[in-house]
Amino acid sequence: MLQGKQVLLTGGTGGLGLGVTPTLLAQGASLTIPYHNPREVERLKGFLSPADLSRIQFVAADLLDESTVVRLVDGMGQVDALVHLVGGFNMGNTHEYSLEQWRKDLDVNLTTTFLVCKHSLRKMRERGYGRIVTTGSRGAVEPGAQLASYSASKAGVVALTKAIAQETKGTNITANVVLPSVIDTPTNRAAMGSENADSWVKPESLAQVICFLASEAAKDVRGAAVPVYGSI
Repeated sequence: MLQGKQVLLTGGTGGLGLGVTPTLLAQGASLTIPYHNPREVERLKGFLSPADLSRIQFVAADLLDESTVVRLVDGMGQVDALVHLVGGFNMGNTHEYSLEQWRKDLDVNLTTTFLVCKHSLRKMRERGYGRIVTTGSRGAVEPGAQLASYSASKAGVVALTKAIAQETKGTNITANVVLPSVIDTPTNRAAMGSENADSWVKPESLAQVICFLASEAAKDVRGAAVPVYGSI
């Protein structure tokens, strides 16, 4: 359970966030959710009760701007857990892939992870407690054709998270990463059709894994890369 915990939840208004946000709230957490798109905030609000909304602070933020991330984290007072869902997916043959898109992929998947982990970890070290949960991908450990950029950036997330776990040995701070395969979100259904959606990972199922890793109960789990593959 996460009763009374202050959680920084990035990507909480996205497709995966629609499963993770209500689950964190159901376990008693209070959330700070940075966002880019106000329409996504309004969509999320439609899924939540007034009581739930009273435990969410929405903050407009650019997670690629370090000064903004500093203000976001410091504005929370304390960060008991970081759940980082922000990421992006693109495909393309390596020999045709543009350098511009490669850099964008690294930024959205890896640089955002570095910045929110860096400054959340700084706050966690002040209190001697914290849980960091990042989002990798099955592609990080099983790269496929046309997924070089995506897989490389997500592999970086895995490596970064494991490095943080090593740095926090001997403390009550942990860092772990989940590795989902295809997640059953509206965006993925629109892009890939829904024929195989029954075998995809449900956001609510992934949320249960994330919530455990973000809880006090996961104190002995550190540096884990947890596969959540559904039936694929």
